[in-house]
Amino acid sequence: MDLATTLLPALLGFGTGLALIVAIGAQNAYVLRLGIEGRTRTILPAVLICSLSDAALIFAGILGIGLLVEQTPVALIVIRVIGAAFLLAYGVFAAVRAFKPGGLVANASPIPISTRAAVATMLALTWLNPHVYLDTLIFLGSVANQQGESARWWWGAGAITGSFVWFFSLGFGARHLRRFFARPGSWRILDGFIAVVMLSLGVRMAFGV
Repeated sequence: MDLATTLLPALLGFGTGLALIVAIGAQNAYVLRLGIEGRTRTILPAVLICSLSDAALIFAGILGIGLLVEQTPVALIVIRVIGAAFLLAYGVFAAVRAFKPGGLVANASPIPISTRAAVATMLALTWLNPHVYLDTLIFLGSVANQQGESARWWWGAGAITGSFVWFFSLGFGARHLRRFFARPGSWRILDGFIAVVMLSLGVRMAFGV
């Protein structure tokens, strides 16, 4: 096995993928909230949606589909408008939860999110975000294709692995914060943080920033 065309590209892809994914965004904020609730039936499909979506987009980017997306800017504009509206609406709801005591129940945690609602929200946060196409489909796909014919697949595999490692670590590791979030005020802080993230991303997306 030639490490120069297998392990090294995989490690570079892993690091590059993590560098893009770890940055605070709508997906991470939502996965964090689900993870703190600590319900495996809800967390597992959510992190799988994030990871498998990244895998599909990176794979498509390596195949060259990113070039097609670049040539159809109208599609990204439509996604941007719908995605911005969704993020702004979710940000408003999060802000309401942060400031409305009625959003908390007796056990000091918010009303649990249903699995169906979590899946629908995660799909929207993932596929209605034009940046996911720019970052994974176009950027990661183009970088992977610079590695050479065989090494590009190892590079892509590393980036996909980085996505799985990050989202599963965030989703299932967040439960260790549950003691801190046993207090109602902690949930208000979290929802306030989520509101800021969602609203700022929604505004940036609306103006194409």
